[in-house]
Amino acid sequence: MKSTSSYLRIAGFVILAFLLIELSIEAETTWVFEQYPFVWVVLGLILIIAIAIEVSLAALKNMVHKSLDEKGRDKLFQIEKTQHEKRTAWFRRIYDKMLTKKPLEKEDEIILDHNYDGIRELDNDLPAWWLYGFYISIIFAVIYMARYHIFDGPDQTEEYLAEVAKAKEQVEAYKRENPDLLDASNVELLTDAADLEAGETIYMANCIACHRTDGGGSIGPNLTDEHWILGGGISNIFHTISEGGRDGKGMVAWKSSLSSEEIAQVSSYVMSLEGTNPPDGKAPEGDVWTEDSEDSE
Repeated sequence: MKSTSSYLRIAGFVILAFLLIELSIEAETTWVFEQYPFVWVVLGLILIIAIAIEVSLAALKNMVHKSLDEKGRDKLFQIEKTQHEKRTAWFRRIYDKMLTKKPLEKEDEIILDHNYDGIRELDNDLPAWWLYGFYISIIFAVIYMARYHIFDGPDQTEEYLAEVAKAKEQVEAYKRENPDLLDASNVELLTDAADLEAGETIYMANCIACHRTDGGGSIGPNLTDEHWILGGGISNIFHTISEGGRDGKGMVAWKSSLSSEEIAQVSSYVMSLEGTNPPDGKAPEGDVWTEDSEDSE
């Protein structure tokens, strides 16, 4: 367990197990362990097993060493050293190549002439990793310039607007899939023909007794003018239909009979009636409502 390779094997084994679990289990969240805490338990057990295996191998190795005489231990040590050097030779070659440095015994070949209080400087080449990074940055700059300044790629504003539009589509899709999450604080005016048609159907089935088929009003107020008793706009209308009107003389709350989606549809249909001015409409009641009225509340 004192060997670095043991720690690397344990870490690699646990990471591999985590990736396999992540790929094999579908989760609604970004990471599977956020939705399924038992994954932590599984990974913990895997970690314990990996440590136990490494401890057992180390103990077995120690037993083998103790069973050998000094000459045998030296020979075994040399074999292990040779195997280790073979395994890491490729890494050392890449490491030395990326540094582009002279061996210590050849530094006399690149030492500069000037001397400052006994301090001499070596004329080393720039490290290969630095040069490669510099070349890559040049290539990236050329591609970037061509993409966005020659071939008229999208700028930051266009990318932002595209992301905002995409987010709005996702929000709308989420609302459609979860209609019961709608309330007066997040409802939006529906303008789709199918929603307005559904709202009209709900209105004709439940509202015409008090507001007439044309919205002109009878027992209830006129819905086609700009005056509203409890406030206009999609949020106020949604709230009024959902929670009911004034205590004692307003309409009943419809939230127990209609779903949030249906209330949003009929609210949007009611708003579409404004300005239709049916004949013999009931006199205006309440106050004139505008968007500015909502901001001042």
